[in-house]
Amino acid sequence: MPEIHEGNGVVTQITTVDVDPDRQEEVLQLMSERAHYMAQQPGFVSISLHRSRDGSHVVNYVQSTDREKLVAAHHSPEFRKRWPQFGKIADEIDPSLYEVVLVEES
Repeated sequence: MPEIHEGNGVVTQITTVDVDPDRQEEVLQLMSERAHYMAQQPGFVSISLHRSRDGSHVVNYVQSTDREKLVAAHHSPEFRKRWPQFGKIADEIDPSLYEVVLVEES
């Protein structure tokens, strides 16, 4: 379950992926496989995949207890070896790290 609270120490990586609408499902399938791998890594908190309604984007929202653990999982030889084609099927991949600064709830 996502932990979206200010000051909880959770590191959030949000990755936006620009895709050809004809390849959105292919990108989502590949990212789903990667999500299952990440869910088994140390420090994992949550992962959520989002698709744009027009088919041109996918957003990956990953949370980890620790920045170094998140980076290590992404740079592990197994992760790199299993999905080398990801950069070939997506137009632009933009990962960035974030921290929560405000949450408003009903």
